[in-house]
Amino acid sequence: MIEVQKVSLQIKKAKILENVDFTCQKGQICGVVGRNGSGKTMLMKCICGFVKPTSGEIQVDGQVIGKDIDFIPNAGIIIETQGFIPNYSGYKNLQLLASIQNRIDKTRIREVMQMVGLDPDMKRCVKKYSLGMRQRLGLAQAIMEDPSVLVLDEPFNGLDKEGVVEMRQYLLQLKDAGKAIMVCSHSSEDIAVLCDRVYEMEHGKLTPK
Repeated sequence: MIEVQKVSLQIKKAKILENVDFTCQKGQICGVVGRNGSGKTMLMKCICGFVKPTSGEIQVDGQVIGKDIDFIPNAGIIIETQGFIPNYSGYKNLQLLASIQNRIDKTRIREVMQMVGLDPDMKRCVKKYSLGMRQRLGLAQAIMEDPSVLVLDEPFNGLDKEGVVEMRQYLLQLKDAGKAIMVCSHSSEDIAVLCDRVYEMEHGKLTPK
């Protein structure tokens, strides 16, 4: 479970987040909708432990980020541009990422790539991927180690209509498997179709819809 309590973030004189409360339970997809620059991505970075809030507290499964643990545990994350090695194939990139913790084998990597609509045997390097293919690869890296929490920033960017439908269906399957999933999007349609709870972010303030 993700629980954000009275979180504010100020950078120099700019208020980025203001008194944000947010909860996402296991088996739920919680959505945050808002325009670019509204504070959505910075909220996600705080939840993941990449940015320390000025005040307030963030707990994941009862552990306080920045106190009990430095970063969100057992999570799959898509935030901003994925940092893949451009001259390697998608499979090679995932293989290198998987080697960090050695939780999964080559069979699982191939399985996940096929799940998101990518060919694990394709030799094309990532720098030649379309934006939609990069998004699919980003989702593959987020889910391949079967995390209990997913934090996804604009996960449908660059996908065609068919790809959006496929990814929505897959996220709903992950929800049914008991994952806690947070999705940020500027698309109110994506949020409406997927989410059990919806929040709107505007000027760093979060309100339930």
